[in-house]
Amino acid sequence: MALSHDAPLDRTAAQPVEHSPRPAPARLVAALAFAQFGAYLAVLTPVMVTLALRVNQIVPESERGSALGRVLSVGALLAMLGNPVFGALSDRTTGRLGRRRPWLLGGMAAGLAGLLVVALGGSVTVLMLGWALAQLGINATLAALTACIPDLIPVRQQARVSGVVGMMLSLSMIAGSALAQVFSGSLALAFLVPGAVGFGAVAVLAAVMKDRDRPARVGAFEPYGLREFLRSFWVNPRRHPDFAWNFAGRFLVFTGAACVTSYSVYFLMDRLGYDGDEVTDKVFLGTLVLVAATVAGSLVGGQLSDRSGRRKPYVLVSSLGMAIGLAVVASAQSFTTYLVAMVVFGFSEGLYLSVDMALAAAVLPNPEESAKDMGVLNIGNALPQSLVPIIAPALLTIGGEENYSALFLFGAVAAVLGALAVQFVRSVK
Repeated sequence: MALSHDAPLDRTAAQPVEHSPRPAPARLVAALAFAQFGAYLAVLTPVMVTLALRVNQIVPESERGSALGRVLSVGALLAMLGNPVFGALSDRTTGRLGRRRPWLLGGMAAGLAGLLVVALGGSVTVLMLGWALAQLGINATLAALTACIPDLIPVRQQARVSGVVGMMLSLSMIAGSALAQVFSGSLALAFLVPGAVGFGAVAVLAAVMKDRDRPARVGAFEPYGLREFLRSFWVNPRRHPDFAWNFAGRFLVFTGAACVTSYSVYFLMDRLGYDGDEVTDKVFLGTLVLVAATVAGSLVGGQLSDRSGRRKPYVLVSSLGMAIGLAVVASAQSFTTYLVAMVVFGFSEGLYLSVDMALAAAVLPNPEESAKDMGVLNIGNALPQSLVPIIAPALLTIGGEENYSALFLFGAVAAVLGALAVQFVRSVK
């Protein structure tokens, strides 16, 4: 792959990505969705199931919690940092294969190699190194993949496509759990099969988008040095206030979502009294309900938003809906009420995911740097996953006991504030 290193040009001279007046073909939308599914399948299956089992094979039971935490924390940090960096490198790639395809394919190849190391490694250190490589590689793929929507999809179609692509996250979680069960007798295959599916899915997209992936203009970017590296993590909020408000809204909404994803298992155990196999069954049923509701919200939200041409009202309604779902969880004293909360929360989250991506595409500061800027926005998704577990213990000890009501109400307030932040975006209806 070739990177642009010529003399810098005026960034204001960068031409926006041209969109065909015709809708994106169905095969391109299907390939985008399949690639998103495959990439998330490769990276989420270890996070949800197989990494914990692999650590359990290597260390004594008394050490497995801390060992798994070290492996996951290193991977999460590299994922958060790698996404905008690889996005910036993708934006400036000038080779004949285009800007996105080298990083789509190269990233998944590196990710698959990292998963192989994890599957065969015999120590926590080796697992950590393998998982670091897997996270860096797959996030290089995700950085390029996220930029494909503003690159390749007409504006009037972006919410619908975002809805279809966004629900792949939820579907990959279900598929990953199923694959982990199918290959429970061979943990190596439980790592490698999702990785191979991910590589195959991304290869399909690379083939379909062949004639649509333009290389970067030679000379459009400054040489990639320390200054450009640091700029990979930054968009000036004074110059681009709409981008900043969208980032703030996304960060706050995903803070609310992280309260559900991180603490549902302990909630079911501590408040509702489930344990052993029973809690596993309840978690699986709750996940199925959440995924079904999320898929429904994604499809409905994308259709309505594209037809109306409006984004902010749907972000407002969906964020408030997520807050209501969190408030219902906070008061739940039965599993039935918990499932009702998952329906409300999941549908609202699906609606949010479908519209937020289209809103994000509309406030990008520079079309030539869509992958880098989308990578910066993705920090708003990833950072709450690390911050909520740090904040949660203080909330849970309010009143001297496991106060899940305080935790979920904190998430509800964050979601409401996120809804309000997006209303300050001025360039999008």
